[in-house]
Amino acid sequence: MPRYMLVIEYDGAPFAGWQRQENALAVQQVVEEAIEAFAGRPVRLHCAGRTDAGVHALHQVAHVDLDKPMPIDTVRDATNAHMRDYPVVVREVREVGEGFHARLSASKRHYLYRILNRPAPPSVDRSRVWHVRQRIDVDVMREAAARLVGHFDFTTFRASQCQGKSPIKTLERLDVERVGDEIHVYASSRSFLHHQVRSMVGTTAQAGIGRWSVDDVAAALAAKDRRACGPVAPAEGLYFIGVDYPETAPPVQAASNP
Repeated sequence: MPRYMLVIEYDGAPFAGWQRQENALAVQQVVEEAIEAFAGRPVRLHCAGRTDAGVHALHQVAHVDLDKPMPIDTVRDATNAHMRDYPVVVREVREVGEGFHARLSASKRHYLYRILNRPAPPSVDRSRVWHVRQRIDVDVMREAAARLVGHFDFTTFRASQCQGKSPIKTLERLDVERVGDEIHVYASSRSFLHHQVRSMVGTTAQAGIGRWSVDDVAAALAAKDRRACGPVAPAEGLYFIGVDYPETAPPVQAASNP
């Protein structure tokens, strides 16, 4: 069976997350039903990283197996045609080998968190940023974030319902930068715990606002206790922005530009 990799972009605001659910609309359901409409049979998508309700994606990756080969542009365009009523788009399709798996083959995942840091609330970007009125000292927030980079037990920043086998992760990047009225936080790791990025952003923002010290953030990590975590940043500011794959599992054909 031919296997196709899909690069998917979506606004998470109207969805109950990526994973298909019985009583709520999920991104997975929308994309699967779109593919089923032209493939003529049920399909199952496997994604690189499940996102929660309200979380967005600029570069989610999923794969699907079809019964017969199809032009990759046709897969992209037909899927998008059946999703026109939803804020979901397949940006790119690639044909990949059977050894490629969107989740299991991934070597690193990347997230962006957007904070709108000004007195006035958002208008166009409502449901797409976390609005923080208090002035955030980016240098302090960046110093606090640096305390979390490395190989640690991240129990403090792990949701109570997290199903991960171990709280020990290697956080490779947690960078903070100001872009006009926005603060962007970039996080990279092979894998993340449930709510880890939002928990780290909310906690380091407390340091940036001046409610916590940088040492308080380090102490929260060392506590290995969820009760030591600061406020969890809301879902609407979080974006899944990319996935890395090793050269041993490369896509074998790239879609042409539309």
